[in-house]
Amino acid sequence: MDPSALHKLWRPGYPLTVVSRKDSVRLILPSLLFAVGFALFHLLGNTADVETWGRSALVWMVRRWQDSGIAMGSGDYSHGFLVPLASLYVVWTQRDALLKAPKRGSAFGLTVVIGSLLLHYLGVKAQQTRLSLIAMIGVIWGVPFYLYGWNVAKRLLFPCAFLVFAVPLDFLEQLTFPLRLINSRVSADILRGLGMDVQANGTAIYGPPYDNTATLKLDVADPCSGIRSLTAMMALTAVYGYLVMRGVWRKWALFFAAIPLAMAGNIVRIVSIGILSVAINTNIATGLPHDYAGFIVFGIAIALMVGLSVVLNRDFKEVRDRWKRKLASARI
Repeated sequence: MDPSALHKLWRPGYPLTVVSRKDSVRLILPSLLFAVGFALFHLLGNTADVETWGRSALVWMVRRWQDSGIAMGSGDYSHGFLVPLASLYVVWTQRDALLKAPKRGSAFGLTVVIGSLLLHYLGVKAQQTRLSLIAMIGVIWGVPFYLYGWNVAKRLLFPCAFLVFAVPLDFLEQLTFPLRLINSRVSADILRGLGMDVQANGTAIYGPPYDNTATLKLDVADPCSGIRSLTAMMALTAVYGYLVMRGVWRKWALFFAAIPLAMAGNIVRIVSIGILSVAINTNIATGLPHDYAGFIVFGIAIALMVGLSVVLNRDFKEVRDRWKRKLASARI
């Protein structure tokens, strides 16, 4: 609806708002699409273990966010509550550009909607609720693409794609064991560098005699693998990079840095628990400090992310020219 025509919607002497036929279609069509989408994904979204999860794909997703544990962030997907809020914030930052963007319907947008609905059908038939949720994201992006065209859709691409981080993607759990192996070996090397007599054996770290009979025994279990902080860090680096980083390659570089950042945070966690085990007691170190160390791990990862973003955002050409000027002045 044209904002300049809003004052014409109300005519003195008429009890109801007068809306043109064109504006009525623009209001009714999105409303119908929303109603159909709600019915498809809320009432017919989940077919896997319906007695436990119900028919709603949205309810299934929210329940998967609600992992048990100590406070928020203890579960693999407990950050999911924040993902839609972050997407809405990104859309809000784009509000002026969205309003001013030229708007023209796109047939390709309709193709995206139809393809997403077919993916939803496949997810329902295959009892794969995650496919239905990804299809829902496609519909959310495809509808404004169809109604308003590419100039609007390209500005909604990132906030819609970011919603994928709200979907519990269990295939990432396959990375758990390799991450545990890497974290245990690197942590053992660091502990030996600090003068501690330890060895890594599989996913465990032992003191003498380097087996299950050792007094010092640390098992790098699934929570210490980094998969929990990895999924959250990937989401955080994505939205932080989109809002802060200059240039496409810098955004992608920060996003892919989520993997080593999450691993670095968990290695610090394992090393600190190893030091506490030697300094105090293994049972104490693997108790309360271990349970709440996740907050420290994520804080370290965030600090590293911010530091890396500052480095990446530097204008390297300007830095190079400045060093050249300094070297030239030093020679004089």
